[in-house]
Amino acid sequence: MHHKAMDQSVRLPDVRSTGGDPPAVSATVGDQESFGADAFARLALELHDAGGVDETVGAVVTFALQAEACTYAGVMLTARGSREIAAVTDPLVAEIYQLQTDIGEGPVLTALSEGVAVRVEDVAAETRWPTWARLLTQYRVRSSLHVPMWAGGQLIGVLSLFNTAPNAFTADDEAIAHILARHASIAVASARDDEMMAAAVDARKLVGQAMGILMERFDLDEARAFEILKRYSQQHNVKLRDVAQELIDTRKLLR
Repeated sequence: MHHKAMDQSVRLPDVRSTGGDPPAVSATVGDQESFGADAFARLALELHDAGGVDETVGAVVTFALQAEACTYAGVMLTARGSREIAAVTDPLVAEIYQLQTDIGEGPVLTALSEGVAVRVEDVAAETRWPTWARLLTQYRVRSSLHVPMWAGGQLIGVLSLFNTAPNAFTADDEAIAHILARHASIAVASARDDEMMAAAVDARKLVGQAMGILMERFDLDEARAFEILKRYSQQHNVKLRDVAQELIDTRKLLR
């Protein structure tokens, strides 16, 4: 789906629907103290063991429900000019994200564009995004907190926390959210690197197989076989990996 500013493709991994209207959540001092260094250390290990970006952000939003005064949590990621709903704890969060994309305003978009934390104390009294505030009254959310996720000097997403009660988030909640966002950012960046490396290795294997087909069929050496694949890729504006896959699947170049 294409939008004027950025594209958004919606995926909903690790979605957990609560059903009905959940009660507002408030974190006591004791609750927050229980999520100290040990809890974040366990989270770091869990993120390290996560199998990819989807599992990583899924673990982050699940942890947020335990560590923060939030009823729902979500993560929106950015990459190469696109936005992606990466994980939500309830489909309601995906709807709220989508609403902001559709109308072009809201706290998540502000957090993404300005790279700053944005807190909404009470949706009913919000004036910074009037259209968003008016439309959000149809949802069971009264306050929210959105913290940017930075990795290597790049803004890669936003961690969002929502509560069904107004004025739910304190300065302590925001401080914890920043720590969680830092852990999440590092883990997501690492998972993306791993996925890119795996994709690169896979692409090299495919190209190698395609070269082998050309070498055997036309009695070519490696350099000549690779040159044919590369020239075909450039002439038809098709990724080299896709050219190789086509040759492997069909045993010919169709175009």
